Amino acid sequence: MKNLRLSLLGVVLSLLLNTLAFAQKTFDWKTASSAGYTYKYVSNDPMKARFYTLPNGLTVILSENHKEPRIAALIPTRAGSNTDPRTNTGLAHYLEHMLFKGTDKFGSLDWSKEKPLLDQVDALYEKYNKTTDSSQRKAIYKEIDRVSGEAAKFAIANEYDKMMASMGGQGTNAFTSYEQTVYTEDIPANAIDRFLKLQGERFRNPILRIFHTELEAVYEEKNRSLDNDGWKVYEARNAALFPTHNYGQQTTIGTIEHLKNPSLVEIRNYFKKYYVPNNMAIIMVGDFNSDVLIKKIEASFKYMVAKPVQEYKSAPEAPITAPLVREVFGPTPDALTIAWRWSGSLNAKEKIIGTIVDELMSNSKAGLIDLNLVKAQKVLRASCSPEWNKDYAVWQMTGSPKKDQSLDEVKALLLGELDKLKSGTFDESIIKAIAANYKMNAIQGLENNSSRAYSLLESFVADKANNWTDYVAINDALGKVTKQDVMDFAKKYCGDGYVIVYKRKGTDTNITKVDKPAITPVEVNREAQSEFLKDVNTTAMSNIEPKWLDFNKDIKKGKVGTLEALTVKNTDNDLFRLSYRFDMGSWNSKVLPIALQYLQFVGTDKMNAEQISTAFYRLASNFNTSYTDHHITLAMSGLNENFAKTVSLFEDLLTKCKKDDAALELLKGRLLKQRSDAKLNKGAILQGLATYASYGAKNPRNTLQFTDAELKALKSEDLISFLHDLFSYKHAVVYYGPKSVEELAVALKGVHQINTTFKADLPLIADFKMESPTKPAVLFTDYDMVQAEINWVRPTIPFSPSETPIVELYNNYFGGGMSSIVFQTIRESKALAYSTYAFYQTPNTKDEKYRMIAYIGTQADKIHESIAGMDELLNEFPSSEKNLETAIASMKKNYQTERITQDNIIYTYLNGLDKGVKTDERQAIYQALDKLTLADLKKFQDTLLAKKPYSMCIVASEKKVNLEDLKKYGEVKKLTLEDVFGY
Repeated sequence: MKNLRLSLLGVVLSLLLNTLAFAQKTFDWKTASSAGYTYKYVSNDPMKARFYTLPNGLTVILSENHKEPRIAALIPTRAGSNTDPRTNTGLAHYLEHMLFKGTDKFGSLDWSKEKPLLDQVDALYEKYNKTTDSSQRKAIYKEIDRVSGEAAKFAIANEYDKMMASMGGQGTNAFTSYEQTVYTEDIPANAIDRFLKLQGERFRNPILRIFHTELEAVYEEKNRSLDNDGWKVYEARNAALFPTHNYGQQTTIGTIEHLKNPSLVEIRNYFKKYYVPNNMAIIMVGDFNSDVLIKKIEASFKYMVAKPVQEYKSAPEAPITAPLVREVFGPTPDALTIAWRWSGSLNAKEKIIGTIVDELMSNSKAGLIDLNLVKAQKVLRASCSPEWNKDYAVWQMTGSPKKDQSLDEVKALLLGELDKLKSGTFDESIIKAIAANYKMNAIQGLENNSSRAYSLLESFVADKANNWTDYVAINDALGKVTKQDVMDFAKKYCGDGYVIVYKRKGTDTNITKVDKPAITPVEVNREAQSEFLKDVNTTAMSNIEPKWLDFNKDIKKGKVGTLEALTVKNTDNDLFRLSYRFDMGSWNSKVLPIALQYLQFVGTDKMNAEQISTAFYRLASNFNTSYTDHHITLAMSGLNENFAKTVSLFEDLLTKCKKDDAALELLKGRLLKQRSDAKLNKGAILQGLATYASYGAKNPRNTLQFTDAELKALKSEDLISFLHDLFSYKHAVVYYGPKSVEELAVALKGVHQINTTFKADLPLIADFKMESPTKPAVLFTDYDMVQAEINWVRPTIPFSPSETPIVELYNNYFGGGMSSIVFQTIRESKALAYSTYAFYQTPNTKDEKYRMIAYIGTQADKIHESIAGMDELLNEFPSSEKNLETAIASMKKNYQTERITQDNIIYTYLNGLDKGVKTDERQAIYQALDKLTLADLKKFQDTLLAKKPYSMCIVASEKKVNLEDLKKYGEVKKLTLEDVFGY
């Protein structure tokens, strides 16, 4: 299955099981009472979700899942960029950032002294917004910076994050989109009381403190979007699709003009207007008792008072009757997007037909685009996807051209496949296969707290949970959609009224960067704690004992012929996952990566590539091939009832595939184009620089691949021979499913090729070794961008199991999240970056070295400040007892509630063996945490990282960064793209 938006998952998740197994069930709203509370539910809902409405109008949606002692929590408000004032776009997004800054009870050393200063900041921003003279604006901003600095002396940065970390919270974050702003958390099941105490206070009286540094983080986010060609395509698409609606007329992050002129008064007014209980929800999924939890939620949020909320309503969009053409320029490769605006009034049946239309076009295996364009290698890549918003849906097809192929040729190919849908030139039976594949994915989704929570979120945002019956019942019709339904829908909603966006490689002359304001670093008062934090952190949490893996008990080991079999039994459902794992990888063969890709495009004597792909899809089965430096994994998954057919189909493909010279020539062309495109990807360039810094001029990135000439000379026989020969090398069988190890051995007998003896593994092409730099160096590659991307890289010592506890604690303390030292300093105090982190990377094998990787993505004009900021942290250990307490508490509570299950148990075991570790590493870490001190962390950093030479990798535009200025950081080496990539 391709990756679908969570909203689509919400449309189809809850009823997929019922679609196939219980098609005659009914799905109706029912009312029940328990523990003094009345709630609604939908009959035959496999999530058994309860929908409460508290007396103040707050929606509470609860779904119990007792698989692990954790809870996914979402707190949405039905307000986003759609409800931003036209004069203050980006306001909802600003507010989202500020809801992490605390209230008058936390985040402040002394609220009585902080408040007058913040009032001054409010007034200064209002004055700043009304001033047009540039010199006067600079003077006012200088005063804003000064007063903000004074106010920050009374602020405690990141108290929210510290409280969440201390209770074992994970995934602390938030996001804003058109119709919603959502605050996300994942907490231990025993942290409910702490969590609700904090959340209830969080929304009571949020204070807009440390505002100008956080606003600078938003500036950085805006500038990052200006460097993101995909984001520019998205904005251009929406502006054309929605000339009236705010989907196209207002971006979530806001305009540059509005970013430069924020109003704290307007932000506060927005909060009062939309953050009211009748416009919000508490959604929790996981290990709890609903009768107990609902009482606690009401107690924490009953102070909220309902207010009338006027929903955003736009004038209807006029129909698009002819193609609207837009162009976007940027440094990344050419690409094409064709998008249709679908009516916001689609009924339940139309939504399911729309889903079927999308899947018939592309489901990653047997869709028209998949088979006729991707498998046939007529384009570099192509796909389609829906976007289900509240007022309108958008459906789009995207494509990237091969070498010497025009975007208009890609357009013609995509529209040609759509025409087949309209004319009915497709196999109607694939609709049943779509239903079967959704069944398999639904079973998996029901196990996951987050998937459940996001399904409920989409329902709430769309209609305050009143349409949950549609989300449950609509799938009863999934397999009943007919070819005529599809044809009629496609003709009605996928006509000539579309928007086409040509993304062309070139210079974007329209970019206007948000300029860097003068900001003085502010205090973060790292050691301070509010009384509220102390109260939250001392709120009782019942004890949950950690559960460590015992590989001798948790994994059943046996034999499948001469092969070692490692199995974990699935007692929950009828799904299986089977893998063959080889102790060889890309360091053993240059042919390997290409051969595994080639397998996707060849057939056997009985079936061609398209028929094989369709056969897997009909079975609701998957296969994929992957590799790392030292391993190859051939994986299959699906329904247990189709185990034999799935395995046989894959085995026939691998062992009986036949050469296809035409397919190879097309693949070579696509690979050459992918190589060329990689040179236009700033992320790939930065990764290449980091590899160069770690291994030197001859490294895995630029050595373990064919040159262009070698690739062109490659023959089908070379690839087919490699694939046919693969099972002659020893491999392990990894299985998670309903069968016992004995039943697995019987099921694979006669299906899987098992030799009595095996060839010796292929030797290493080269045994690459990381080397610590002996002197500072700067590796620079020029790229046309607004931002600058910087990595600090230093390999250190070989892996040692005894180092694992301090490594894990150091990462959590120093650079691992929003409560870490790096984030607090670089972003919160100095406002140097939107994204920053640092971590001491553990190697994958016992023979490899650790390496330090630090990162800042910043504006080019802040590069020297950013380098100085990270250098200071790396060279002078930042000592904080309170941060250490937070890090230890967070790690302990996470280990107590973490449950490694299913085949993850096996891969945890195998990954440990690669490092020479035969037990659950988490147990040693957990037992060591209370013994580790700041002195230990300081010694660790001073010994391995501080005042040591680093290789600094920089991707930036030479027009914005002076290479001469970089020489003060070390010897500057400007690397070409050929140096980085090896071709």
